[in-house]
Amino acid sequence: MSGVTCLRPHRDFVLADCGDSAVRLTSLSPDVEERWQAVHTVAAALDARGDDAAVTGIIPTYDSLLVEFDCAATTHDAIRALVERLIELPAQPATRGSRQFEIPVVYGGEFGPDLDDVAAHLALAPAEVIRLHSARPLTMRCFGSPGGAPMLDGPAFPQPVPRRTIPRPHVPAGAVAVAGRQAVISARPAPGGWPVIGRTPLTIVDPSTEPLSDFRPGDTFRFVPITAAEWPAYEGVRHG
Repeated sequence: MSGVTCLRPHRDFVLADCGDSAVRLTSLSPDVEERWQAVHTVAAALDARGDDAAVTGIIPTYDSLLVEFDCAATTHDAIRALVERLIELPAQPATRGSRQFEIPVVYGGEFGPDLDDVAAHLALAPAEVIRLHSARPLTMRCFGSPGGAPMLDGPAFPQPVPRRTIPRPHVPAGAVAVAGRQAVISARPAPGGWPVIGRTPLTIVDPSTEPLSDFRPGDTFRFVPITAAEWPAYEGVRHG
């Protein structure tokens, strides 16, 4: 079963049943930052409990939180009641304990095949696109697809960047891409429609380790331009 089976407003939130084994919490705050802080506060409180085997997944995004559960062990009503109690907790900064990572990137050419197109769309020189992308740290807001990809605030481009008209069937791990007002680092090889402006030699996700990624929402990423000749010095290094 899929879809929303129950909708319940709670102050600045909406709780919705999703299928037979999940509940979605959505923040309705008019402030983007407050929405993000709110759902990540509840996610952190759920994660800190650590003693509820019935909760099988906690997935916070920009303004919503999906709580997955074992429907043989608990019910929608019980999970909604739990989430409602946690909503009452004082908001905590989601960036508490955040760390800053430097991410080396080779921009353009075979590493960033869409750099020139992005520059043309923005009416900027490619060098200016690189400068803006690497000018300030970008905050990670959540994990994206493929699994473990850090979803980031976008750089201060003068306008949003459209997705590619024709998605690529293969985007390599480490691809550094932008779309809309967001930025991302591809964690694993996968198809993708975001314009790729560069690539990092770092290993973003390692399926053989636990945790799979060293990053978490609230961390900041500072992109550092490097040359292709410098690639081998960083290749395969896991940042953390």
